[in-house]
Amino acid sequence: MSSTSSMASYKRLEGKVAIITGGASGIGASAVRIFHDQGAKVVIADIQDDLGEAIAKNLGDDVCYIHCDVSKEDDVSDLVDATIAKHGKLDIMYNNAGVLDRPFGSILDTTKADLDKCIGVNLVGAFLGAKHAARVMVPQRKGVILFTASACTAIGGLSTHSYAASKYAIWGLARNLASELGQYGIRVNCVSPFAVPTGMTTAKGIHEDDIAQMEVAMSGMGNLKGEVLKAEGIARAALFLASDEANFVSGLNLVVDG
Repeated sequence: MSSTSSMASYKRLEGKVAIITGGASGIGASAVRIFHDQGAKVVIADIQDDLGEAIAKNLGDDVCYIHCDVSKEDDVSDLVDATIAKHGKLDIMYNNAGVLDRPFGSILDTTKADLDKCIGVNLVGAFLGAKHAARVMVPQRKGVILFTASACTAIGGLSTHSYAASKYAIWGLARNLASELGQYGIRVNCVSPFAVPTGMTTAKGIHEDDIAQMEVAMSGMGNLKGEVLKAEGIARAALFLASDEANFVSGLNLVVDG
């Protein structure tokens, strides 16, 4: 076999089992497709049942959908247990599910409900996903726990205060977990995107037809010119951290901000 054909057949997640929360749309849906393309068996976890089931049906037997509200511990525990029952192991837990409270705003008009919404899904979902992934990964003595955080963990003024608080807490959680779980061979990392139009954006009244224009405008704010940041770009960064190519990378906040 030539080196070219060997590289063409190489799949970076061959034989791996991955859960991707928030996998029915946006960055999560891109990650589902890319992880599957790279050989993983993927469990999509989301509350958007029609979207999640459609992706699973389209991709085939190695992808399934499970309804999961990441803010509810029973849902997350059942998700992990169902994955183990189906596949016998869990290699990658990608805690990607998240919400926005609103696009922008001052702390003066931020409500406690705004804060509760971001903490309840973004942080609590990440915490519970990591907890129940660790529950099965520690006995395996291997695994990858990955989070979608945000470039607001590195750059001030990119988001609302509620969103920034929830995402910065995820980065703190990841660092602590990397310290604790390294002894069991478990790697813990974050991928932190700059602004990427996704389903969260369209849910705030932005029409899907405007997404391409928004992608160009947001990417234009970065220092790196000539490239446009899309959900697929974040998913590919997540792929690197999930793969064995990052086998000695743990406790990293990979900021994808151009």
